[in-house]
Amino acid sequence: MDFTHTEQRRLLEETLQRFLRDNYPMSLRHEHAAARPGFSRELWSRFAELGLVGALFREEHGGFGGAGFDLTVLFEGLGRALVVEPFLATLLGGSLLAELGTPEQRSLLAQIIEGERLVSLAHGEPQGRYELADVATTAERDATGVWKLHGSKAVVPNGDSADWLIVSARIHGEQTDPQGIGLYLVEASTEGLERRGYATVDGGHAAEITLDGVVLDESAALGAPGESFAALEKAVDQGTLALCAEALGAMQTATDITLEYLKTRKQFGVAIGGFQALQHRYVELLIEIEQVRSQLINAASSVEHHAPDRRWQLSAAKHLVGRVGRLVAEETVQLHGGIAMTWEYDLGHFAKRLVMIDHWLGDTDHHLEQCAVLGRDQPAV
Repeated sequence: MDFTHTEQRRLLEETLQRFLRDNYPMSLRHEHAAARPGFSRELWSRFAELGLVGALFREEHGGFGGAGFDLTVLFEGLGRALVVEPFLATLLGGSLLAELGTPEQRSLLAQIIEGERLVSLAHGEPQGRYELADVATTAERDATGVWKLHGSKAVVPNGDSADWLIVSARIHGEQTDPQGIGLYLVEASTEGLERRGYATVDGGHAAEITLDGVVLDESAALGAPGESFAALEKAVDQGTLALCAEALGAMQTATDITLEYLKTRKQFGVAIGGFQALQHRYVELLIEIEQVRSQLINAASSVEHHAPDRRWQLSAAKHLVGRVGRLVAEETVQLHGGIAMTWEYDLGHFAKRLVMIDHWLGDTDHHLEQCAVLGRDQPAV
């Protein structure tokens, strides 16, 4: 099978690399991450002008990408530079809007792709951990068709800066029942919706969302009420693929920084890269990263498959990324020594991001368990 990128994807990769090299130094990244809303609106508009936001969506929805390999090319490049702009939030929320929205709701996609509006998915809850069907937030509809939402959402990516939120809520059923979950398009300024934003340890931004009797008309519902779980699951799988690709990019930059250090740092009059023990440790990292790349290809090619196979491949990828990402973070820091964790040195920020990626959308333990459960459903070869 030929995994060579198409001409369009090569152009996407080259455009992103050139733009980040010329316009995204680490010092500027830190400056924007420290300010509200945790990224640069101006840079986000420039990303949109280059068509990079459009790479998240299919052509029929106004973009030019949206396939698994489009996402891996884009997010691997973002990971190499630790980009803090809200690509993940836009993918999670925008993909659901594209999948389930009415023509009127989908009209918002044009503004999202142009960088004028931001959207995010508000799904995770304090008690839910990584169980996708664990939704305690409720949605009740009265006789006139008006919806009222009550509950809270936790760690919503870029939720404090989003103009619109895709909010999940339970219409009927038990708290962990996949059936009975609805999705709603909610403007962030809606009365009864409160947001508390905060910075995450890796320089990103998230928010806690409180829904205290948020009133929505019938047109706010996305798709058939109570039948949104399959679409939600697919959107989260796409986000998982994006995080795996971003981690791969971050691992590559972390090892590149380490290689340069091994070549230049001297002890006893020679570069420490000449010590065989350090060479072995470095090569082991490269081998592990190549395994991640191989599994990422499998995961990207499975995005359009049916749910059990798709989810198994993505859980396998996320588990491997979590394990290898932590190894890369620890080993590259160890190969540097104390300098690696100073704020002024770039490597420590990549290590923090790799550790944080493990906790987004399911950590290694969760996805290992998912592989075990889903593996029982796979056909014997």
